[in-house]
Amino acid sequence: MAGTIKLNSGYEMPTVGLGVWRMEGKSIRDLLLSAIKIGYRHFDCAADYQNEAEVGEALEEAFKSGLVKREDLFITTKLWNSDHGHVLEACQDSLKKLRLDYLDLYLVHFPIATRHTGVGTTDSAIGEDGVLDIDTTISLETTWHAMEDLVSKGLARSIGISNYDIFLTRDCLAYSKIKPAVNQIETHPYFQRDSLVRFCQKHGVCVTAHTPLGGAAANTEWFGTVSCLDDATLKALAEKYNKTVAQLALRWGLQRNTVVIPKSSKEERLRENFQVFDFTISDDDIDKIKAIDRKYRTNQPAKFWGIDLYA
Repeated sequence: MAGTIKLNSGYEMPTVGLGVWRMEGKSIRDLLLSAIKIGYRHFDCAADYQNEAEVGEALEEAFKSGLVKREDLFITTKLWNSDHGHVLEACQDSLKKLRLDYLDLYLVHFPIATRHTGVGTTDSAIGEDGVLDIDTTISLETTWHAMEDLVSKGLARSIGISNYDIFLTRDCLAYSKIKPAVNQIETHPYFQRDSLVRFCQKHGVCVTAHTPLGGAAANTEWFGTVSCLDDATLKALAEKYNKTVAQLALRWGLQRNTVVIPKSSKEERLRENFQVFDFTISDDDIDKIKAIDRKYRTNQPAKFWGIDLYA
């Protein structure tokens, strides 16, 4: 049975979710309905994924057919960089596309504001110099207070941040009236980020691991990165527990008290990624996984933005 984590907002968040990044329009319906049948109750969306409308159609079908009730699902979506000055409108645009009255969680996708290109267009406007056109007039604090207003308006039950480091997370904790419930970051056995994870958890911010399998084939294709799924240590441990390497990596994430949101476009993988609640990795083996950390980031938007924001 899937577990949940109680957020600082008081709401329960399922610990395994399905990320819908890079899912194509037509296949989304079948994938989402299959995922719900398998047991998934948490779906991680974003305006930038350009598929909220298709997700919304699938959700509406799931509700109308009686497959699941709205209150049984946990739906996350994210504010794109170009909409930091238009938080309310961006949230309303996402809700309309998703065919929902409220979001369970709304995240600031990246800690950076870029040139506004029209609500929901999610463009990454590039300047004449070939570099991302960063807006230096809107502070993250201003953006956050607009996020807080969504809670009082009943549009979002919980709000959070994404891709924030320790400095920015600390700052958000200091200026927030409503604390961020979640910080969604890339973390996996090759990019463990123990200091950031512990800092967030110490201050009541739940960590959600995007790219919990190290990006696998998708990030190899886009960013030319290596996946931890091919690691010899993980392969040996997976064999020991009679699990796949992906299941071992996800279980490791759960045992760190993080939420994991693997992405898959294959039904057998959806099923496999959900079968991670029936075994426990020993402390000794957790230590072995700790030793393979490479501080290796696979999600590299610099490729598209002409600027390395992590430099």
